[in-house]
Amino acid sequence: MNSHSPAATTVIFGEALVDDFVTEQVVGGAPFNVARHLAAFMAPQLMITRIGNDRNGAVVRGEFERFAMSEQGLQIDGMEETGRVLVERRGEGASQRHRFVILPRQAYDFIDPQLALSAMARVTPAILYFGTLAQRARRSRDALATLLKATDATRFLDLNLRENQVDRACVTASLEAADVLKVNEEELESLFHWYFQIAPGTALAAEEVRAACRALLDRFHLQGLILTLGHRGSVYFGDNGEVIVNRDNPAPPFVIDTVGAGDAFSAMFLLGRARGWALATTLARANEFAGAICAVSGAVPGDIGFYDKWVGRWKAA
Repeated sequence: MNSHSPAATTVIFGEALVDDFVTEQVVGGAPFNVARHLAAFMAPQLMITRIGNDRNGAVVRGEFERFAMSEQGLQIDGMEETGRVLVERRGEGASQRHRFVILPRQAYDFIDPQLALSAMARVTPAILYFGTLAQRARRSRDALATLLKATDATRFLDLNLRENQVDRACVTASLEAADVLKVNEEELESLFHWYFQIAPGTALAAEEVRAACRALLDRFHLQGLILTLGHRGSVYFGDNGEVIVNRDNPAPPFVIDTVGAGDAFSAMFLLGRARGWALATTLARANEFAGAICAVSGAVPGDIGFYDKWVGRWKAA
């Protein structure tokens, strides 16, 4: 690549929204969390989303500015409202759980295919990140299909299943489009149930889990499957039979909440791919960074100085 060639870019498609807690509103959306983390590490990224011309939309645009992110993939909807999710926290610390009420018919459901394609045409895509929530409506689903058709970039599917938001047909189409899949334990159970008739909650031996993951890789022609295990680490299954188990993770000094830990993991995995880190190193760093995010309130730190330590540690490696 010569000095005038555009840098390889991670294209991130999906929802940017506001998480509405009882006491505060926080900008979120798994794809936007991933994009902001990458921007903080100065990794070339393009966020393709749609927001409303409203107060919450202005707050989202403020995050684009705070992280010095290009708005060329940001669409403004004159009719629909910026996405909003009502969040209820239950429990404390590491045992904390969240209940999400995802509102229907939001701006991110109407991402325009041609505007999205035009934005992506201005960069050199290396990876295309997508999930399932932004595919719940036909318009945005068509936009994603248009992008997938237009590039041969590696497709990274962060499944992020949300109850009653997408159906099995959408998940199947997403898996068929993906190269690399990331799931948590609950999502993996759902996939085992849908495709192999293994009842949720069934206790499987380690070798049975490996065999079922191998079957998923084969069925959907995936290059890799990443299973995140929260504070217990992660496991990577490769299409060549490679299995990398990452358990030796520094524990966060304390846990405020676990919101966004999976998104932090995804961002560091994508950063490692972009920078050519060894796979084992990438997984270890993704786990460590995800743990650190659990020690701050929300999915993305309010103080952008939070990233300085991590940027310094990993700049040259």
